[in-house]
Amino acid sequence: MKQKCPSGKRVYSSEALAEDALLEAHIQFDYRPGYGPIAVYRCEDCGQFHLTSKGTMNTSLAESIRNGYLKKQRDSIRWEQQFKK
Repeated sequence: MKQKCPSGKRVYSSEALAEDALLEAHIQFDYRPGYGPIAVYRCEDCGQFHLTSKGTMNTSLAESIRNGYLKKQRDSIRWEQQFKK
């Protein structure tokens, strides 16, 4: 059974899973600078983790942007989609 939060936000059972989801969101949606989620936090209502666009950028996200990991992943997906055509 999936846990729900009164906020209606997507719930992640651990900080690590939320960080993975944060990176995946940036790969999938290719947010412009200043847009999209940038951090994870533990919710006071449900005790689980959510993504947020407020606060300080998550260290893993900042490093993945700096070292080019996100761009490589997006490029890989684009190439894969091209080969499927």
